[in-house]
Amino acid sequence: MHARRSDDEAAVSSGASAGVLAGVRVADFSRVLAGPYATMMLADFGADVVKIESPAGDDTRHWRPPVDASGRATYFGSVNRNKRSVALDLTDAAGLAEARRLAASADVVIENFRPGVMDRFGLSYDEVRASNPGVVYCSITGFGTGEGAALAGYDLLVQAVGGLMSITGAPGGEPAKAGVALVDVLTGQNAVTGILLALRECERTGHGQRVEVNLLHGLLSALTNQAASTLATGTPPPRLGNAHPSIAPYAVFHADDRELVIAVGNDKQFRALAGVLGVPTLADDARFAGNVDRVAHRAELTALIEERLAGASAAHWVEALSSAGVPAGLVNDVAEAIAFGEALGLEPVAEIGAGAATSRTIANPIGLSASPAVYRTPPPALDEHAGADWHPTPSKGPHP
Repeated sequence: MHARRSDDEAAVSSGASAGVLAGVRVADFSRVLAGPYATMMLADFGADVVKIESPAGDDTRHWRPPVDASGRATYFGSVNRNKRSVALDLTDAAGLAEARRLAASADVVIENFRPGVMDRFGLSYDEVRASNPGVVYCSITGFGTGEGAALAGYDLLVQAVGGLMSITGAPGGEPAKAGVALVDVLTGQNAVTGILLALRECERTGHGQRVEVNLLHGLLSALTNQAASTLATGTPPPRLGNAHPSIAPYAVFHADDRELVIAVGNDKQFRALAGVLGVPTLADDARFAGNVDRVAHRAELTALIEERLAGASAAHWVEALSSAGVPAGLVNDVAEAIAFGEALGLEPVAEIGAGAATSRTIANPIGLSASPAVYRTPPPALDEHAGADWHPTPSKGPHP
């Protein structure tokens, strides 16, 4: 162990780093969001992740404000816990040699440079595999390694060209992006899935392989019903604002004080909705008798519902509708959403550290009963672990 921080060794000896992925070594050449999100998911379950950064650091270290109590950019902090940072200049012979050593001794290598960049440094899949045949090598690109190799893989750009913005926003209004870099997050999840599949195959055969995911394909897959509709009918779906193309009422509605969502999925729920609103005859109206009818007469139905909702607060209606078995909820801001998760006992927030040094982070969303995620260390300072080697392996790794 050559890491500067003595608490790293203490964490290993105390078993704090144990997890279902304990012993899996990850050389993380990725930066910004999709790759770091993926490696954080792996690190939460015990993988030993060494984050290899340029001397300038991951771009998101400089994306501020906002910052946390320590002055660290919250963007960087959101996806880099449980890792160690080593700054290496790949244009320098010594830095490149260390990067190659880490790649040659890793179980997993992950990178999200533009196609060809790793090749220039002798860190391509073929070159790493030559000295490390069991390696699982994950490449994340924006648009693949073919005709789209030269395109910049920015989330906003992919939301645009990938069709998501065309179905997001108000009818007749301009296209809108999601409020978070959703495509990057989805692609990070795809990367985790691919890496775990490849590690499982490596356990069986002793051979590694390349895992390739890209932002565009990940988004097209995530379009699910909207993509299926387009393929089946040849007609791209329009923007519907907060309405659903196939279900009504299933949208945002205005009450006396604020917005709420009502998500009616079947006729029984609609009849209950009509009863709560005090207009039970709506369920027998030919315009609204079945879902197909309600979709066809969406505008009329929305006007009738909002006329009734205006008589009370959104919280009143959420309670009344939920009690009647009608799915409904407030349109929360992010702070309210976190508090709502806590009130439900979902434990969405985890703490790292103790005392004045305690920091709060959104917990890993995957729950394992026997080997849950562990939050060991906060996101590292740049080059905090200069000279780090892999942690001692507590159990046999994935490769024979």
